[in-house]
Amino acid sequence: MVDKSRMVLALGERKLTLPAQLRAALAANDRAKFYFTLLQGARGHADRPETPAADLRSERVRLGIDRAALDEVAHGASRLADGRYLIPHAGEILRAAIADVGVMIEPLRDAATMAEAAARLETLSRTAFDGDEVEGAALDRLASADRAAGDSLHLLVMDAHKAINALQSQVATERIDGASVFDLKPGDRALVRAFMRGVNRTQALRIDHPGLGTTATRSGETLIVQNDIGTTDAHVLVLHVDGTTATLTYTDVHLPRLLFLQGLLDRFEVKWNDTITRRDAAYEEGLYHMTVGTYAAPSVADLERYLEWLGSRLVFLIDWNRARKRLRPFLPKGKVLALLRWAADNDVGHEAFLRAGGEQMIFEAMQFAGAGQLSAGRPLFEAIGAERAVEFLRFVLRTCSEGLRCGETPLFLRDAARAELLSVLRSGEQGLFELVSEHAAYVLEIAHSIESSLTAADLSPEPLAKAASRAKHWEQQADLLLTTARDAPPHSPHVDFIRTLLEGADDAADELEDAAFHLSLMGNREALGRARPALARIAGLGVQAAQEIVKAVEAAREIDRGVAKDEMYGFLEAIHRTLELERQADTAEREAQRELLDASVDFRSLHCGAEAAGCLERATDAMLGEALALRNFVLTRIQAA
Repeated sequence: MVDKSRMVLALGERKLTLPAQLRAALAANDRAKFYFTLLQGARGHADRPETPAADLRSERVRLGIDRAALDEVAHGASRLADGRYLIPHAGEILRAAIADVGVMIEPLRDAATMAEAAARLETLSRTAFDGDEVEGAALDRLASADRAAGDSLHLLVMDAHKAINALQSQVATERIDGASVFDLKPGDRALVRAFMRGVNRTQALRIDHPGLGTTATRSGETLIVQNDIGTTDAHVLVLHVDGTTATLTYTDVHLPRLLFLQGLLDRFEVKWNDTITRRDAAYEEGLYHMTVGTYAAPSVADLERYLEWLGSRLVFLIDWNRARKRLRPFLPKGKVLALLRWAADNDVGHEAFLRAGGEQMIFEAMQFAGAGQLSAGRPLFEAIGAERAVEFLRFVLRTCSEGLRCGETPLFLRDAARAELLSVLRSGEQGLFELVSEHAAYVLEIAHSIESSLTAADLSPEPLAKAASRAKHWEQQADLLLTTARDAPPHSPHVDFIRTLLEGADDAADELEDAAFHLSLMGNREALGRARPALARIAGLGVQAAQEIVKAVEAAREIDRGVAKDEMYGFLEAIHRTLELERQADTAEREAQRELLDASVDFRSLHCGAEAAGCLERATDAMLGEALALRNFVLTRIQAA
């Protein structure tokens, strides 16, 4: 294409030259920032020569700066006395930067807000340094972004860049799916559309937060796409596309967010240069960071897929650091980053969560649903476990994202968070009570197996041996449930009570298994037949007690605030029935001992029968302890409700 801008300018139609001037201004902006980075990097290496100097060669080549000697500037820099520095080619670098700033302000001379730009540049040029020796104060003035400290070349570049962005949208010759574009080649439109497909697919997740404005133009053989992301001055994304190679330049005041973006693009083989950190008092903590990532697409179709994916990820950078801080009180650091990554990967986002109340809605939910379990100052993940806290916060992020876009009020979303956390707490408690319920079922199985073996028509030792084998297996399964409870998160709801309860219940399982073992050793058929009725009576009482425990545990799982009278009576009836059965077991155990002695059985059978009777009685003791612990737990909860 023939460049007619000179001729158009000669004819007095200055405005028609703006697209070409803006292209040149954008390219000059990139070069000026490169020169600032080069000088600051050289100074940083001079201050800390033990640290490696940043390699800016690829950036220089990409910007078309044909000056290989600049690649060694940082390596040759050193600190002199009296706050001065020796920086090779320092004067040349500054003059090049000033020249590029002149190119930047060229299209802005007619803008009212930038009428003084040329005067500012002239004044700043007079205070410039020359040669290779530079005062540190001069470097500070060059790169300062603190307006209170006076004007600087950096401030002028920032102001000019903002004005260029605004002017771009005014002079755009067309819009492509929301992007302001001008001077594109036919093949560029498909690439811009691919980028905008991604932006438009997810931009609703920003709610009404400003940002994601896109402009695109061409500079020589390069398509340039810029997105403003949000409102932070140093938060900028510029994309240069040459053929099927896309080079992304990204700056951010928050290094973790920069790394987060790199992670979002990990499905493509993007090659990232070393991240460069620049010192600037105008930004948070006086620093901002820059990274350059290059993706060499194997085909145009793959390039379009990359551009679409990149565009769709930008909304997740808006207010990212704010969301990260708001989530810190509830999860470990690594889990917070993983949660935000999940929100991005699932197109959920975090802005709606911030709009709906942020961390305050979580604190309110904890206060509402805690019932004493979530004490003040204890992180949520410690109270309910990290994984369940993650699942709850995923629910909150998704509900806020979908709810706000569907017109739900923040009050509705806060109520939804309260209800969900209450459900999480109850499900956690129910999960632990499930262990108690399963354990009680194993105890009942062992007790029933013993009773069945003692009442079987077959008087041989075989049923007792089988019962002992089954009892051993079920007792081991019951032990595993106790281990599971011991491994539960330390601050899970009622975990201490559940552990203590299961430890007592496990005593019953152990005693029953011991009883089955001793019964299997009674090998004398005659002695066994004469002792069985007495042992069967006490075993039957153990079965009944185990049945009452199963009833009590199931009732305790259901009893809560607003408990029905019938449910409560059923629970208390099971408790007091267990108490009565334990008393009967005491008497039955003594009767069994007496009947064993009266039967004049051999010593082996007498010993094994007496041990079995004692174990069966102690099992009912343990079940009574479990019943009374359940009673105290339930009554305390109802009283506190």
